[in-house]
Amino acid sequence: MATHFTLSLSPSKPFKNSTFFTKNPSLHFKKPLSVTSFQSPPAAAAAAAVQTFWQWLSDQDVVSAKTPARPGLVPQGLGLVAQRDISRNEVVLEIPKKLWINPDVVAASEIGNVCGGVKPWISVALFLIREKLKEDSTWRPYLDVLPESTNSTIFWSEEELAELQGTQLLSTTLGVKSYLRREFLKVEEEILVPHKQLFPSPVTLDDFSWAFGILRSRSFSRLRGQNLVLIPLADLVNHSPDITIEDGVYEIKGAGLFSRDLIFSLRSPISLKAGEQVLIQYNLNLSNAELAVDYGFIEAKSDRNMYTLTLQISESDPFFGDKLDIAETNGLGEIADFDIVLGNPLPPTLLPYLRLVALGGTDSFLLESIFRNTIWGHLELPVSRANEELICRVVRDACKSALSGYHTTIEEDEKLKGEELNPRLEIAVGIRAGEKKVLQQIEEIFKQRQSELDELEYYQERRLKDLGLVGEQGEIIFWESK
Repeated sequence: MATHFTLSLSPSKPFKNSTFFTKNPSLHFKKPLSVTSFQSPPAAAAAAAVQTFWQWLSDQDVVSAKTPARPGLVPQGLGLVAQRDISRNEVVLEIPKKLWINPDVVAASEIGNVCGGVKPWISVALFLIREKLKEDSTWRPYLDVLPESTNSTIFWSEEELAELQGTQLLSTTLGVKSYLRREFLKVEEEILVPHKQLFPSPVTLDDFSWAFGILRSRSFSRLRGQNLVLIPLADLVNHSPDITIEDGVYEIKGAGLFSRDLIFSLRSPISLKAGEQVLIQYNLNLSNAELAVDYGFIEAKSDRNMYTLTLQISESDPFFGDKLDIAETNGLGEIADFDIVLGNPLPPTLLPYLRLVALGGTDSFLLESIFRNTIWGHLELPVSRANEELICRVVRDACKSALSGYHTTIEEDEKLKGEELNPRLEIAVGIRAGEKKVLQQIEEIFKQRQSELDELEYYQERRLKDLGLVGEQGEIIFWESK
C-alpha cells in the first residue's frame, strides 16, 4: 500500500491549508495580528509613536475624545484600550474607507500602473514598502506603529528553526520562505529593476518578507467586497483565547442613510471596564502551527494541536484508475490530507480512504464496476481482516517513524514548559509536544483496532447475513427441504 505521513506543507484547511502557498498562491489572509508576537520598540518611543498616530487619526476626523477605545501600551506591546465602560457588542471603532489600504489604493498610486499584473497581496506589499521608504509618506504615522519584526516562524534564524526539527511546522515554514524567495525574484525582475526610479531605495528580500508578515497577520478578510484590506487602528486589536465569539465582531457598512461612503466597524464581543483591553477571537479553526506561522504565538488549548496525515494512491497500483475514480466520486483524490486534532475522533473519511488505498488481492472484486455505486458504503466498514490489519500496521509504523524524527521526547518538552522560555522557544516546545501527542493518539487508536481484528465483522460475513446464510451470532443456517 502506498501510504505516508507528509511532513511537507501543512494543509491548512484554511493553512486550510492552508490555502497555503503552493496550493493557493493568492494567499488566504486572516484576522489581525496579535502584537504579542512582535518585538516592540522601547516604551518611550512607542508611546510617542502612538500619540503621533492618534493625532493623525484625529486630524482626519476619524477619532475624537469620545472614541470608546484608543491605542495604548499593554503587556503584549500595543493594543486597543477601553476609555470608558463598554457593553457587549458595542461599536468601539469606525474607520472610513479613506484610511483603508487595499489593491484599489495601490492602483490609484504612483506604482499602480506597474502593479496591475501582479497578485493583489504583492501589489499591497510593494505599496507598504515604498511608503515605508519614503520619509514624507502621508502614511508615516501609521507605518511608525507597525512592528519591525515578528515571532512568526518565517522570521526565525536557522538556530531557532532547528528547535522545530521533525515537525510539520518546520516543513510548512520552509515552504513559505521558499515561496517568498521565488515571488521576490519574480517581482525584482519584472518591477523593481525596470522601475527602480519609483522606489526611494533598493528593495530587499527582507523588506518583502516584512510586508508579507504585516499582510499575513494584520489584513482583514471575508468582508463585503474586500478580500484584502489593512485597517489602521483596528489592526491593533489583540487576540484572546478566552473569547469564543468570532462572527459579527467586525463588518463593512454604509456610513449613513444618504451616504455612499463605507466604514469599517469593530465591536467588542464582551463587556469591558475602562482601562481594559479590547480583545477578539482571531480564528477558532486555526491550529497552533497555523497560529505560529501567521501570528507568532500558540495557545495551550489541546484542540489547537493538529497533525496532518497525507495518504496517496500509488500510480504503480494495478488498480490506480479504479481507485482514483472511486476517490474522486466521493470528494477525494489521488492525494488526500486528513487533519487529526488532539482529543477529537478521526475524520469520518479517513478509514474508508485507507481501506481503498490498501484494497487488493482477493478483496479487489469490490473495485469492479458493478460495485461502483455502493463501494464507499462497503469501505465505511471493515472489508477483510487482511485489509484492516494492513492499514493498522502501516499507520502505526508511520506514526513511529514520524515520532523518531523529533530530537526531544514529550516528557522533555513538558519539563521545558515549566521553565522561563523566550517566546520563540516556547512556540517550538509547544508545537513539538502537541504534534507528538497527536501522533501518539493516532498510534494508540490503530493499536487498539489491531487488537480487535478477530472481533470485527467483515464484508463476507455481512454479505452472508444479508443472504440469510449466517445468523446474527455467526452461526451457519441450514435450510430444510420440504
